[in-house]
Amino acid sequence: MLSIVTLSLILTATHTVWAHGWIDVWTISGQNYTGFNPTTAPWVPDQGTIAWPAWNTDTGPVYSKNVNSPDIICSINATNSKTYATPIAAGHTLSFHWTVWPDSHHGPIISYLAACNGDCTKVDKQQLKWFKIAEMGQASYGEGSGKAGTWADDKLRSAGGAWSVTIPSSIKAGNYVLRNEILALHSAYDVGAAQLYPQCANINITGGGNATPSGVVGTSLYSVNDSGIHYNIYNDEAKPVYQIPGPELCA
Repeated sequence: MLSIVTLSLILTATHTVWAHGWIDVWTISGQNYTGFNPTTAPWVPDQGTIAWPAWNTDTGPVYSKNVNSPDIICSINATNSKTYATPIAAGHTLSFHWTVWPDSHHGPIISYLAACNGDCTKVDKQQLKWFKIAEMGQASYGEGSGKAGTWADDKLRSAGGAWSVTIPSSIKAGNYVLRNEILALHSAYDVGAAQLYPQCANINITGGGNATPSGVVGTSLYSVNDSGIHYNIYNDEAKPVYQIPGPELCA
């Protein structure tokens, strides 16, 4: 059995060596919820959080070579959260906080919803159909010749890891999984080498909307050769137009 001192040293080393991020706080209807910390998953697999547990214990990504794997849905070997956040009304905004995001990582941030049509704690993740509710891509061009421009995750860094998304006011009340994802394109010039960081949480939406947008199962959201997945962020002198991947934004 690991002693408290040994465990403390392991966790300290974990935070020192691994540099990728996850959502450590979700703020919904004025209440803060601690996110699932994958670095402590081997020792604390059930953390009692609204966030879906995942086993990217090195906080690493799902590589774009695996975008058709179930891991792309809510991260590596993710399983259903066993709880929900306090209900949030359609039309209201929720926020979350990402841990420190590497300076070298540049790319879009995308948010999705999927209706559970029942209990999100038991739904089959491969049957969830995702519709996009928010996205932000490239904000400005870089100089090119190896100098990247500014992207959504640069805004995230400048905000200290804070991000928010508004639930469309038209959405029908019910249980949903919210999926927020950062796509890191620093190595995406090689096919299959883009890095995707999906995070999921169970929410309950209230309100009087009637919209039930059609969605796409997670394993069909992207293709390894999509122009927004296989992309060179260091070629801005050509003034390319970056196309955020995935389905069209929900109206």
